[in-house]
Amino acid sequence: MKRITKALIPAAGFGTRFLPQTKAMPKEMMPLVDKPIIQRVVEELVEAGIETIVIVTGWNKRSIEDHFDNNFELEAKLQETGKTKALEEVRKISDLAEFVYIRQKGPDGNATPILNAKHIMRDDPFLVFWGDDFVDATPTRAKQMIDAYQKYNSTIMAGIRAKNDSDYQKYGFAGGEGINSHVIKVERIVEKPGSKDESPSDLAIVSGYLYTPEIYEYLELAAKKLKEGEELVYTLGVQGMIDDQIPVHAIELQNAIFRDTGNKLEYMKTAVELALKHPEVGEQLKQYLKELVNKS
Repeated sequence: MKRITKALIPAAGFGTRFLPQTKAMPKEMMPLVDKPIIQRVVEELVEAGIETIVIVTGWNKRSIEDHFDNNFELEAKLQETGKTKALEEVRKISDLAEFVYIRQKGPDGNATPILNAKHIMRDDPFLVFWGDDFVDATPTRAKQMIDAYQKYNSTIMAGIRAKNDSDYQKYGFAGGEGINSHVIKVERIVEKPGSKDESPSDLAIVSGYLYTPEIYEYLELAAKKLKEGEELVYTLGVQGMIDDQIPVHAIELQNAIFRDTGNKLEYMKTAVELALKHPEVGEQLKQYLKELVNKS
């Protein structure tokens, strides 16, 4: 069984829910206290043993590349002014992993970046995490998924139980044979079923996928069958694999909180929660919020 050392982060979207902020700034670079969202995603991947990270970008995403690159002028300035802690942090970012950047080409849809990265991933299994959301989990989401892959030797999808009816309009849902209380062998996956009655289960597939190389063949077949206006979504490829008896498993992430930071309210809530835990500003922010609540 091959070790998981590669990951893909699709980051070509326009971030229209955060306009006008995202007119010139990628949504993945929006800050959570002092780190952009995508850096938190990258750090989770690296902690789980990922060595190569492929980021699929669009025309307005150059700042992502700059963020993970060396900035020699900044480093020299920090060195000159004696800001050694900041210098260490800046250098650490560019040393996190080997970064590869690809411009997205092909039909609209969340599966297109997977095909764009085929020539880099080759025959290796790989993780796919979005650059504008993440999961707080113990163990980490990446670690739980890699452990499941090592146990079941199959494509793994990460899930969270639906909390309200609107979830069925936002995520894909997987159903199938229960292996245990938090793992299913998937028999059916539906993208945005619309309602609980139309969904194969209450397990929403969010924010994490571990694909085996078979996914390319099935996505390429699905791409050929697309009708005008249809999107190439990952569920088309995954269901094709399942129909051909290629095993796919979905896991309910344990001890997990899904941070949908592509949503305005969830972004603000996440920023506040992380700021309250921050060693530099946490206590002062807590006091300020108490005063604010008392005034209101």
